[in-house]
Amino acid sequence: MAENIFKTGLAGRKVHFVGAKGTGMTALAELFFSLGADLSGSDVQDTFYTDALLAELGMDLRIGFSEDHIPSDAELIVFSDAYRKDNNPELRYALRHGIPTMSYAEALGLYASLSDSSSVIGVHGKTTTTAMVGTILKDLAIDATVLVGSAVSNFGYHCTMRQGLEYFVAECDEYKGHFFHFHPGRILLTSVESDHQDFYPTYESIRDAFVRFIVSLPRNGLVIYCADDPGAVETVRLAADSRKDLRFIPYGHAAVGLWRIASLRPGQGVSLWTLEGLDEEFRLHMPGAHLVEDATGALALVAAIAEDAGLGLSEWLPQAQRSLASFRGSRRRSELLGEAKGILFLDDYAHHPTAVKKTLEGYAAFWPGRRLVVDFMSHTYSRTIALLDEFADSFGAADCIVLHGIYASARETPVDGFSGRTLYERVKKNRPDLTEIGRDAANQAFILYTESPTEAAAPLRRLLKEGDLFITMGAGDNWKLGKSLMEGLLC
Repeated sequence: MAENIFKTGLAGRKVHFVGAKGTGMTALAELFFSLGADLSGSDVQDTFYTDALLAELGMDLRIGFSEDHIPSDAELIVFSDAYRKDNNPELRYALRHGIPTMSYAEALGLYASLSDSSSVIGVHGKTTTTAMVGTILKDLAIDATVLVGSAVSNFGYHCTMRQGLEYFVAECDEYKGHFFHFHPGRILLTSVESDHQDFYPTYESIRDAFVRFIVSLPRNGLVIYCADDPGAVETVRLAADSRKDLRFIPYGHAAVGLWRIASLRPGQGVSLWTLEGLDEEFRLHMPGAHLVEDATGALALVAAIAEDAGLGLSEWLPQAQRSLASFRGSRRRSELLGEAKGILFLDDYAHHPTAVKKTLEGYAAFWPGRRLVVDFMSHTYSRTIALLDEFADSFGAADCIVLHGIYASARETPVDGFSGRTLYERVKKNRPDLTEIGRDAANQAFILYTESPTEAAAPLRRLLKEGDLFITMGAGDNWKLGKSLMEGLLC
């Protein structure tokens, strides 16, 4: 059984990763490597930023999927949820030859069982919140490991922070109920909204999954939740109805208690805020009021872990202030790519309308005076169809908008009569102040559609100007466009 490998230890064990380049899989590989596992893996030929991280681990990474890629002495195969046992040759080989296999979510759950664990969950905000928790715990030198679904600047652009096994904090995904493999003692809930419509067709279905996860906590478990998010508040209320023993701690502007945001002063290049009952002022050099909420939630979770570790508030809070002031985010989360010819280039993973709206509003407040040009690529037909009205209303803070065809998931097929242009027409209707342009036109406030991001490169080279803030946004591959434009201007 695969579980026995964890019980007897990973040191010297031969572990093969199918779909190794995903950020979650790379993070898990980092954890296995830290426990002494001998790693191999396979994935597609496309280049990802995780290639360099896997090379650092000494992983024998093969391109493509073939049973020949599996070492003859492999003892465990961990596979990405993008692949199934019935359609991947490496997983079929493992099944035929009795090699233990487990999904990413199953492996993460077993790893978490080695420690006092905490889970950060929510439709948005979990990556940044977890990264902030890890940054603070790292600077406090607490015996802990933290896993994030992105490469974090303050982790040296690794996906994990590893300095002990006493405590473990992980970002956990709700898709297909993956987080049910995780059994934490503490939960931090950032937000609950309709998403992953291919698996959760209604808001109630995804909300109820979060409720079930919360009520699975052990007796007297802790739930920290964002009081500013209606879905999180409702989820907590429903969970509390059946679990009177659980402890609930709110954070945010609407919270009651220590973690209420008492004041917030967004400014150019910095956000300053205070908390109820504390004299300290906190500083974050990242854009957006929503990130202040994430930081406050991170503080609340660190407080719980620090208390368990025997640290009083005065012993850890000053360092936490410094840690947040030094926090510089993670890959594809308000990632500042650089500046060329007076144009700032950013990339962000926001792919849900609420995240798009909050992120763009944050940029407008953080960089006042810059023209915001957003290049957005919608991810999955199911999400775009279900949230079409919300997407159409999410670009209000943008001065110029570029849209593309839908970046479909491997798990779905195109829908007849619906495309990226459908979203474009809805956004255009909502923004009559923007001028529709062809590829050779120029305008102060424009809206543009190209089927692929590469087709937008030529017109954008003419349209972008000094003082602009250009953002690629979404879970598609349009991030390459911003990098290409910036590098072209630097030549």
